[in-house]
Amino acid sequence: MALLFAKNNSLSAVTALPASVSGGGLNLISTQTASSSATIDFTSNIDSTYDAYMFKFYDIHPATDNVKLTVGFRDGGTDYDAVKTTTAFYSYHKEDDSGTGLDYSTAYDLAQSTSFQNIAFELGNDNDQCCSGTMHLFNPSSTTFVKHFISNFQNIRYDNMSENDYVAGYCNTTTAIDGVQF
Repeated sequence: MALLFAKNNSLSAVTALPASVSGGGLNLISTQTASSSATIDFTSNIDSTYDAYMFKFYDIHPATDNVKLTVGFRDGGTDYDAVKTTTAFYSYHKEDDSGTGLDYSTAYDLAQSTSFQNIAFELGNDNDQCCSGTMHLFNPSSTTFVKHFISNFQNIRYDNMSENDYVAGYCNTTTAIDGVQF
């Protein structure tokens, strides 16, 4: 892929993309709303049509306190057990201003694991607590390379702390990913 730089060090001089660079916006593929279900599956339209898929989450509000939002990937079978290696960190600020920080979280890392990956941590279920965020899955149909993903969630935890969760990793398989479960 080619990189494009403007001569005046800004993109204001760019008026058109080169023919080799595709343009366009996002295409909505599917929408699901969780009401009483603990899981949501995306099992169709994850194919070679696009090189990257973005999942957006709005106002996730669990039924109980101190739960995690997790993700699993399906690699051709019926289970969401694709092997993953991941890393996680988060920043936080307590509502009462008694603490702030930026922490690497070894407890949320996976190393060659088939377990579901935590992507939003310690969610709260009070009416002033919820989480929103995005997860990107890159080139899920590749049968040559592993499948990378990144996620970022802002959440108000069960213990009244604003937290920003970052998780990244890869599914260590050259089999196509054809389903995602949250």
